[in-house]
Amino acid sequence: MKILGLDTSTEYCSVALWQAGAVIEHCELVGQKHSELLIGMVSALLQDSGLRIADLDGIAYGSGPGSFTGVRIACGATQGLALGADLPVSGICTLLALAEASGRDRVIAALDARMGEIYCAAYQKLEGAWMVVFEPCLCKPDVAPAVDGADWFGMGSGFAAFSEALQARYAGQLNGVDGAAIPQAAAIAKLGAGQFAAGLGADAAAAQPFYLRDKVALKTAEREQLARASRIDN
Repeated sequence: MKILGLDTSTEYCSVALWQAGAVIEHCELVGQKHSELLIGMVSALLQDSGLRIADLDGIAYGSGPGSFTGVRIACGATQGLALGADLPVSGICTLLALAEASGRDRVIAALDARMGEIYCAAYQKLEGAWMVVFEPCLCKPDVAPAVDGADWFGMGSGFAAFSEALQARYAGQLNGVDGAAIPQAAAIAKLGAGQFAAGLGADAAAAQPFYLRDKVALKTAEREQLARASRIDN
């Protein structure tokens, strides 16, 4: 099975190819240039692997939460690529991708959501499968949902932006923190491979961003990015 993974939910842009358990990933700090660089990165990755889009078995994308414009770019690119090649798609929560990348079994994933808030979720791996301890939510760090027990690992930019508040909230329960961790395509491709293997791939037209905060107004730069993303060709 060959799965393409995409993530543009942060200021980084990453693409990855999962193939029979092995993963190749390209990741760049791009600021707000995702729509300009994403398809080129996908093309380079596939060329390096000797593959075409039509050779893939599915495309997994970081559905959010994250940058409002970013998650829409990943979703739009996934739809365009998958529709052209008649491939199934799988939206992967960026917080779950953080948990997968941690290498730990009990993870509190938190991303800086700006405005003094975080996107947060907790997961526990049991018999090789992730179980949701509390669902993804938008909250103030000092009132993040509680978890039971100790040996939890903190992942994501929320732990860098709100270190003091989250350390206090989970006092005595954290055995480590990686505040520099970001959602990346390698974990998304791996999680997507599991979804496709279980027959849980969706039609490309069903691909949707996952928002935890409504946003009704777009800045001019954001509108331009979305317009470029909508013109992506296969």
